[in-house]
Amino acid sequence: MGLRKNPNNMNQKIFIKTFGCQMNEYDSNRIFDSVKKIGFDKTEHYEDANCYLLNTCHIRDKAKEKVYHEIGRVKKMFRSKKKPLVIIAGCVAQAENDEMLKREPYIDLVIGPQAYHKINDTILNFTRKKKKIEETEFDAVSKFEYLSKIKNKVSKVSSFLTIQEGCDKFCSFCVVPYTRGPEYSRPFNKIISEAESLIKNGAKEIILLGQNVNAYSFKEKMREYRISDLIKKLETYNELKRIRYTTSHPRDMTDDLIECYSTSTKLMPLVHLPIQSGSNKILKLMNRKHTVEKYIEIYEKLVKINSEIKFSSDFIISYPGETDDDFNETLNLVKKIKFINSFSFIFSPRPGTKASNLKQIDKEISKERLLKIQDHLFKFQLNMNQSFIDKSIDVLVENQISGQKKLFGRNQYMNSVIFEGNKNLIGKNINIKIEHVNQNSLFGKIEKNNKRAA
Repeated sequence: MGLRKNPNNMNQKIFIKTFGCQMNEYDSNRIFDSVKKIGFDKTEHYEDANCYLLNTCHIRDKAKEKVYHEIGRVKKMFRSKKKPLVIIAGCVAQAENDEMLKREPYIDLVIGPQAYHKINDTILNFTRKKKKIEETEFDAVSKFEYLSKIKNKVSKVSSFLTIQEGCDKFCSFCVVPYTRGPEYSRPFNKIISEAESLIKNGAKEIILLGQNVNAYSFKEKMREYRISDLIKKLETYNELKRIRYTTSHPRDMTDDLIECYSTSTKLMPLVHLPIQSGSNKILKLMNRKHTVEKYIEIYEKLVKINSEIKFSSDFIISYPGETDDDFNETLNLVKKIKFINSFSFIFSPRPGTKASNLKQIDKEISKERLLKIQDHLFKFQLNMNQSFIDKSIDVLVENQISGQKKLFGRNQYMNSVIFEGNKNLIGKNINIKIEHVNQNSLFGKIEKNNKRAA
C-alpha cells in the first residue's frame, strides 16, 4: 500500500478523540503516525479540524449510544462551518460497521481496529469519490506489517507498545473476540524495533499492551518467544527504567513470567490481573476457565518471590445468577488479597455476547453490592497511599501540570505523584518525600540533597 501524499490534503488538520482503554490510545497514536503521511497535522481544537476521528471502545456501557451522542455534539460545533471529514474507528465501528453509515448520514467513514493500515487509502478514496466507506475486514497481519514501516514517533516518557491483540477466550460477557478478532502475536523483532524507536524518542517506561498480553506467543526458527523473553530483552536497554504490561489473564500467568518478578530489576511490582468474581460458580458462568484457588495460587507464588508485589484487578458485580453467597465470596477474596487500584462495575449486557439475554439482577441490589465492594477497595487503596506518608519514594516524572509549576509522575505502583519542580526533571527518576495523600494521589516535595534532581 502506498503512502502517497494528496495535494488536496496538505495542511489539513485532524482532531482525534479516544474512548476506552490503553489499546485505543495506542491505536490513536499509530493512526496519526499514518495520516501524517498524507498531509494531516494534529489539532487539539475542534474548530480547527478538517477531519474529526472518534476512536471507540465497545466495552464501555452504552458505547454505541455514546458515539451517536458525540456525533450530535460535533454536528452542533460545525453547524456554521464547513463539515469536516467524520471517521468512526475502533471496536464500536467494528461491531456496527455499515449500520452506522445508514443511521447517521453525518458519518463518512467507518474503520475497524484491524483495518487501520487502510486508513490513508480510505481517506484518499473518499476525497476523490465522495463515497461513504465501511472498512472492517479482519487482517491483523497486514495491519502490523504496514504499521511497522511507519516509525512510532510518540515522544512520551511512558509509552504504550502493542505486542498482541485479539482474544480466543470468549468470556460470556465480552465483545473483544468479535471486535478485535482472534489472538495474534506480533513478531518478536518487530516489537523490539518499535521499542528501540520509543526509547530513542525519550521513553523511560514501556507498557506492553494486549487484550491478553501475557498470552503473547511468537514462533520463529524452532523457537517460541513469550512475554518473559520480551521483558528480558527490554531489560538490557540502559535508557529504559521501567517495564509494565496490561491486560493479563490468569490462564496465561506462566511460571516463566512469574520468575521475571524475581530476576528483573525494571519490571514494576504492580500486577493487574483481572479475576472478575470471587465465586467459582460465577467464573464458570462467565466462561473464565480459571478458578479462585488457581488465582490465589498465582498471587501466593508472586508475593513469595517478591514481597513488594501488589495486586489490582477488575470485578463485575451482579453478574446474572450471582447470589448473596457468591457476592460474599468475592468480598472475602478482596479482603484476603487487599487489591489496590482496582476497577469495579455492575454487569451490563453487550449485544451479541452469550450473557446479553440473561436475566439481570435487581438494580437496587446491584447498587448495594457495588457500594459495599467499592468501600473495601477504596479503603485498601487509601491505606496503601497512606503507607507512603513521610517516606521517600522513587518517581518517574512524566509531565508538567498545565498552567502550574507542579510536576506529575508515578511511583512503582502507578500512583499519581504531584510536587513542585522544574520541567527539566521530566523523564528523570527522582526521590520524592510524601507529605500527604488522598485516595487517588500522593503529594510531596523533592527530597533535599537529591542528586538525581540536580
